[in-house]
Amino acid sequence: MVHGIVPPYLLARIAELDDARFAHAARSARRTLLDVDPLRAARLSFSLDEDNNLVVEIGDGPNRTVSDAENSETLPGTTVRSEGDDATGDEAVDEAYDGLGATFALFSEVYGRNSIDGAGLPLDATVHYGVDYDNAFWNGDRMVFGDGDGEIFRRFTASLTVIGHELAHGVTQYTAELVYEGQSGALNESLSDVFGALVEQYSLEQTAAEASWLIGAGLFTDEVEGTALRSMKAPGTAYDDDVLGADPQPAHFDDFVETDDDNGGVHINSGIPNRAFYLVAESLGGNAWERAGQIWYDTLELGLKPRSTFAEFAVATVTAAAARYGDASDEVEAVRAGWAGVGVAVEAAV
Repeated sequence: MVHGIVPPYLLARIAELDDARFAHAARSARRTLLDVDPLRAARLSFSLDEDNNLVVEIGDGPNRTVSDAENSETLPGTTVRSEGDDATGDEAVDEAYDGLGATFALFSEVYGRNSIDGAGLPLDATVHYGVDYDNAFWNGDRMVFGDGDGEIFRRFTASLTVIGHELAHGVTQYTAELVYEGQSGALNESLSDVFGALVEQYSLEQTAAEASWLIGAGLFTDEVEGTALRSMKAPGTAYDDDVLGADPQPAHFDDFVETDDDNGGVHINSGIPNRAFYLVAESLGGNAWERAGQIWYDTLELGLKPRSTFAEFAVATVTAAAARYGDASDEVEAVRAGWAGVGVAVEAAV
């Protein structure tokens, strides 16, 4: 229990202020109200009831903190922007903050999930990690972004699909716990690509037909012959460069790559389930985060074996589609056809 000298009704009144002169005070009051439970955040809405009494309504909302590693590799770094703060003017800081919010919005508003763990976990990120660091990653607790080398890669916060992808690893961590190697590892990567793409599409209000289905678009500099790290629509076509070589992702199970590298090809073979999801979304049309995304999210929620194969995951998606939409639904047919399109059989499904 927190016992403060300023009563909560007074803080709530200040938080309601809509006056430019007191904008900072209003933000500070909202943060103070949220501080009663630092492990959760809330969107506060204020209104007056019929007796002119202030009504404070609390709903799930993001609790974001962005830190600056200042080109060190020490985490978390110095806090530079917290929930409710104004933009800093540092592109990486502000892109990370906005990307965390966009990812939270998809899972909260579409799937009813309160943050990546489902229980309001704060969303933390560190930017300017290392010197010319060419990656972004989820370390089990926070997002970490490098600035890129400036020759091949630009800053990694510039891609919303990258931010959504990495945070989706956290969702998988708290649900399916897919082992990060072989087919289960490729499914882990694919799920992050799926929800990374959906974060961007939801944020931009793009239909499946309007979306690019690219993961990491804009990360390459102009020196690279390529559009993105991966293409869900057409795996194997994202880049073809003299320095980087050709995109190695297969689009069909017949071309599954057997390798000891990359934890058994988790970033390579993810192209197969990526393409399957795209085919499902294309077939169903409209907004991919609705029916296709809902089926994939339900599959996570229903549970998967840690070492699920592509075929087992395919069966699980058909089962999830049937549970939500009915055995003879268009959704079930679209999911079956999507997996058939990439050579993964689902005869054992419902």
